[in-house]
Amino acid sequence: MANTRRKLRLDALRGTVRVGVDTGGTFTDFVFRQNGRLEVFKLPSTPSDPSLAIRQGLQQVAAKTGIELKNIEVVHGTTVGTNALLQRRGARTALITTKGFEDVLAIGRQARPELYNLNAVRPAALVPTRLRFGLRERVSANGEVLERLDEKELTALVARLKKQEIESIAICLLFSFVHPTHEQQIAPAVSSLNIPVSISHVILPAHREF
Repeated sequence: MANTRRKLRLDALRGTVRVGVDTGGTFTDFVFRQNGRLEVFKLPSTPSDPSLAIRQGLQQVAAKTGIELKNIEVVHGTTVGTNALLQRRGARTALITTKGFEDVLAIGRQARPELYNLNAVRPAALVPTRLRFGLRERVSANGEVLERLDEKELTALVARLKKQEIESIAICLLFSFVHPTHEQQIAPAVSSLNIPVSISHVILPAHREF
């Protein structure tokens, strides 16, 4: 708590403000601190483009605090994303990962909600088998490159992805959070498909498959 108060005081001295934003299906909520008090308000969400409500709220914060938009730090969460995940309403996504690890999403771990149920039904993997692709490359746990990314294989994969009618691409290589170079090579190559690309070391630089 002491560290949080110190951070807020430093923010005030630097002419910045931190705003918490939660995008929900009906409302988008905002919370920020002004003159030592927490200020909370909400705006109707804009489902066609959630960023519109966020920007409108940040403009209100800027007007109330007298701080420029560029000096507002945003901490963002969303139940919209969580609901899409739970209801399986997300985009048709292709997964690019290290060759040999394409099925980690399906294999999972031993943490099972029904350990002794012999008839338990597992939910389908978030990305189906036919849309999981492995590339020859390998990085060790300490960041050493054991096998460099095969550029020719990457070029061939981009050509294959063009035929898959996918709406999104997720890139998640082994230990990219300690050595992201291979993911950084893949991202511009697949950007030619003009669809959203999620890169694991950018979104959450940590181990595990999600």
